[in-house]
Amino acid sequence: MIAGVIAVVLLLAIAAYACAGGTDYGAGFWDLTAGSAERGKRPRWLIDHAMAPVWEVNNVWLIFVLVIMWTGFPVFFQQVFTAMWLPLALATVGIVLRGAGFALRKPARRLAGRRLYGAIFAVASLLTPFFLGAAAGGVASGRVTAGTAAPADAWSNPTSVLFGLLAVATTALLGAVFLAADARRFQAPDLDGYFRRRAMGALVVVAVLAVITLAVTHQDAPHVWHGLTHGVGLFFVVVAALATLVTAWLLVRPSGAWSRVTAVAVVASAVIAWGMAQRPYVVPTSLTVADGAGAHTTLRWLGLVTLVAVVLVFPAIALLYWLDTRGELEGLTDADLRRGGAGDEG
Repeated sequence: MIAGVIAVVLLLAIAAYACAGGTDYGAGFWDLTAGSAERGKRPRWLIDHAMAPVWEVNNVWLIFVLVIMWTGFPVFFQQVFTAMWLPLALATVGIVLRGAGFALRKPARRLAGRRLYGAIFAVASLLTPFFLGAAAGGVASGRVTAGTAAPADAWSNPTSVLFGLLAVATTALLGAVFLAADARRFQAPDLDGYFRRRAMGALVVVAVLAVITLAVTHQDAPHVWHGLTHGVGLFFVVVAALATLVTAWLLVRPSGAWSRVTAVAVVASAVIAWGMAQRPYVVPTSLTVADGAGAHTTLRWLGLVTLVAVVLVFPAIALLYWLDTRGELEGLTDADLRRGGAGDEG
């Protein structure tokens, strides 16, 4: 019973990272595709201002996922990181390079340096979600088994490739939707339209890839396909489909403020549908939730720590997101500092 509860916590944490971290990766995707320095100046300006307050905190969800995995499901953790060490290592390098590129491109004095750091940030924002998605696809297809010696097929099979492409497409969707909302907050109607058009294109790509993935899993991951077309998994697939339609309707409206909520619902529902489709396994069809879980005492303490995090940490993160979406976390400009200094002297 407690192993099932912790498994649900793990799934919800993965969904949270897919939405929060995915939004940042999506911003990097649009930075990469913004064009030349002159053409992409305004979109990149918005990306910098939108990401600055929250880009570091989003990785808290990834840390939480890893802690739940290695503490609550050590057998699962061992199998995944043994079979998927290469894509996960590449994703880790991408996370580090992406953060360094974003942090260093703005203060760099030379134009060549800013371009180099910007390129590192943008390319890593594309590759990192792909490799994370490919690893998830390897799990879904059941290729992560005891004794797997990390073959290339574990993460380069059809399901893994499609999961990776879906991860990139969903991050692009989230990034564009949130950037459009930020453009409205900054009273930049041209950027609002710019990112709403891209969000609509990304939404179409997500829908097409989702249909293709469902068809491919019928042969390549039959257990997951059955779970996605029956029971609780099917319910969340329907929720994701309805959220997709509502998001499309909101994106054609200039004041579609709720598009952020529905876009998050698309991604979160899809992740939960995948998790529910794998039941009762963490690795279809070789490792059940019960077999992959740690000791009962460990799970109880992990549940207590999770409860503490829910009470103390998650409200602080929610407050940070709320303040950011309301524009309360804008950085000080030189003019602000000069005005503050003048006031102090007076």
